[in-house]
Amino acid sequence: MTTWRMPIEGHEQDRLWLAWPTSGYTLGDTEAEVEEARTTWSAVANAASEYQPVTVVVNPGDEEIAAKYLAGQIDRISAPLDDAWMRDIGPSFVIGDDGRLGAVNFVFNGWGGQDWASWEHDQHIGRIVAEAAGAELVNSEMTNEGGGIQVDGTGRVVLTETVQLDPGRNPGWTKEQVEAELARTIGTTSALWLPRGLTRDHDTFGTRGHSDILAAFATPDVLLMHRQDAETHPDHEIARTNREIAERYRAETGASFEIIDLSAPGTLRDAGGFVDFSYINHVVINGAVLACSFGDQAADDRALATLREVYPGRTVIGIDARPLFERGGGIHCITQQQPKVA
Repeated sequence: MTTWRMPIEGHEQDRLWLAWPTSGYTLGDTEAEVEEARTTWSAVANAASEYQPVTVVVNPGDEEIAAKYLAGQIDRISAPLDDAWMRDIGPSFVIGDDGRLGAVNFVFNGWGGQDWASWEHDQHIGRIVAEAAGAELVNSEMTNEGGGIQVDGTGRVVLTETVQLDPGRNPGWTKEQVEAELARTIGTTSALWLPRGLTRDHDTFGTRGHSDILAAFATPDVLLMHRQDAETHPDHEIARTNREIAERYRAETGASFEIIDLSAPGTLRDAGGFVDFSYINHVVINGAVLACSFGDQAADDRALATLREVYPGRTVIGIDARPLFERGGGIHCITQQQPKVA
């Protein structure tokens, strides 16, 4: 039986996957909102395509529209879509001990069966992308999304209790059951459990606490963590607690990784309330890092400088991610990397 392992994001990649926004709140209701969504999704795809192959899944009927925005070198395949968050609806790629490419197909149910979400089509995207990538499908009965797991490639994974233990996702499951299923599917052996996600991520269009906005392993020796310096923002306490838990985990497991904070930008609120702007939600690709920027020059510059330090040899590219965060996600959320196998 093949043993599967999810490599760290910085592992050499064959391809980056995205989905094209097609309908609903993600695309928007007005012409300006629609243009904003298409421009932002294509900015990420086009930037990545300068460094490695990119494939975008496009809803049937949107092929001509997508072609107007996407660079000519980007591959496109057609498949019915409900939404466009490829990190969550797509497969989580793994590598077998025999050198094969695998694709873990977790159950997707609209981020815990949220009443605004639809997943009639999105629940099949994991299988469709796996087949297109030529990967062996690794089915799981656990409800989970790619944004809910952050790995270091050596066995560690960052999780949140509000996602994997969500009654809307996995009613009755224990931490031990979750860890056992992740060990089987992505090869992790040690879990850093954080209690919950950021405040906005628990609002109407949130995921109920994805970890890819809280923490990310730049390398097995460096854990980046979100920090909110403003004491008036409810995420100040959440981030502080997460940092303390990570430090305790490090001590209890005897790990030696360094924890580096990435402070949130100065913007605290928008029309929807407290924002969850986070520089953690970047994606690492071959030769580059596609990083979130938020129109705060000083904070953006500091965060991107830190990313350059922890990802030496990669070009760090800032892309305005505010339109993504307004819709419930970020750059990491709309992408999914396919690792290179031997």
